[in-house]
Amino acid sequence: MLAAAPLLLASGNGFATTGPAAKPAVKPVTESRGEILSLSCAGCHGTDGNSSSVIPSIYGKSPEYIETALIDFKNGSRTSTVMGRHAKGYTGEEIHLIAEYFGNLSKKNH
Repeated sequence: MLAAAPLLLASGNGFATTGPAAKPAVKPVTESRGEILSLSCAGCHGTDGNSSSVIPSIYGKSPEYIETALIDFKNGSRTSTVMGRHAKGYTGEEIHLIAEYFGNLSKKNH
């Protein structure tokens, strides 16, 4: 047993113990899932939904309006060149979260 003691101590399985391992600092998540999903919209519609180009602005639109539009793009009942492709990539829940995020921005900024 004594011959094995140096091996046990060297491997950390000996008699010496240490305190609990320090937990790494974790930055709290401040973005909502809707905000994270909305990042793909920002390139055309702007980070706050205010487009600076010919792309329609969605800032100030209600969550219901945005959700309905995205669903219509997804199922093809609303024609588009690009939006249908984007909308098809989202689940119903993700569409709802995106609509809630953009639809409530104007309320947060006042």
